[in-house]
Amino acid sequence: MEPAESTNLSNQIMTMKHTVMTAAVLLLAPLAALCATETNAPKKNLPLPGAVFSVAGHTAFLIPAKADGAAKPWVWYAPTLPVYPGAMEKWMFEKFRDAGIAVAGIDAGESYGSPAGRKLFTALHAELVARGYSRKPVLLGRSRGGLQLLSWAENHPDKVAGFAGIYPVCNLASYPGIAKAAPAYELKPDELQARLAEFNPVDRLATLAKAGVPLFAIHGDSDKLVPLALNSGLLKERYTALGGTLKLIVPVGQGHNMWTGFFQCAELVSFVKARAKP
Repeated sequence: MEPAESTNLSNQIMTMKHTVMTAAVLLLAPLAALCATETNAPKKNLPLPGAVFSVAGHTAFLIPAKADGAAKPWVWYAPTLPVYPGAMEKWMFEKFRDAGIAVAGIDAGESYGSPAGRKLFTALHAELVARGYSRKPVLLGRSRGGLQLLSWAENHPDKVAGFAGIYPVCNLASYPGIAKAAPAYELKPDELQARLAEFNPVDRLATLAKAGVPLFAIHGDSDKLVPLALNSGLLKERYTALGGTLKLIVPVGQGHNMWTGFFQCAELVSFVKARAKP
């Protein structure tokens, strides 16, 4: 073989190798992108099968239910943190799902009802409405989830069908306390204290009362972490004084604990079902 022919053959082989490698890269690129997407997708263990997705860069979830109509009913649960909702919520979530009521939430971190946290809640609400869910969910706050949901509800009373709480925090001064809550509000403790009435759920109930939003709470009389008198007790006192309705169940001898009665409360489930489905 002449040198020129040998050179041409080598060039042809190199060109073929380059073409094959290019084709392989193009074919594998979508797969690589898919793998990267799956790796970066938010993950969360839920008590029932559901979808986990991102809203405004934060992990959100939706446990769907079979429902008729254009605006599907749903319960908005908080706090959505890495371990919440958990196994204790399974019983009531099953009751909601079996009644055709979905459950959703978004991880707003330890936002304590702050404006930044409320923006994330607004984003979740818009997402669920865009997916065909009702613009008026029932809010379900467990412990500090009460701060998050009540704070959002007081700014959006026309978007709330009702609120139910399991030993809900209703008072920033009680829990987590002004000093601990201040960073979430991007304020110094003395600044938050001076503006407490502007942010504190128990001080901003007039909008919910005027809109006729019914409230429900179950709260033990021995709760040391979130005292009944400073939270659900004060909530009932002030809300009824404004003309609102709040049913309060007080289990005797129960504190801030995992007592089954808090999480398998037939009255709470009945309240949510009655309010979520028009």
